[in-house]
Amino acid sequence: MMSEVKSITENALKLSAPARACIVEILLESLDFEEDFLISDQWRNEIFQRCDEIDNGNVELIAGEVAMTRLREKYL
Repeated sequence: MMSEVKSITENALKLSAPARACIVEILLESLDFEEDFLISDQWRNEIFQRCDEIDNGNVELIAGEVAMTRLREKYL
């Protein structure tokens, strides 16, 4: 079993960062023992669209503190 894990790990480490992140997400979800809650198809599509935008580098991510500072400056 350990040789299989080592082989899979070595191959996974050759992948791009987004591909490795996708694998990590899938593996972590497989360990989630909590009962899933229902979400609408619209929300599910929105989630997938936003994840794709992040993975493809189509959006600029900023720290939460920066976002809150910008919002305060704009609205307060």
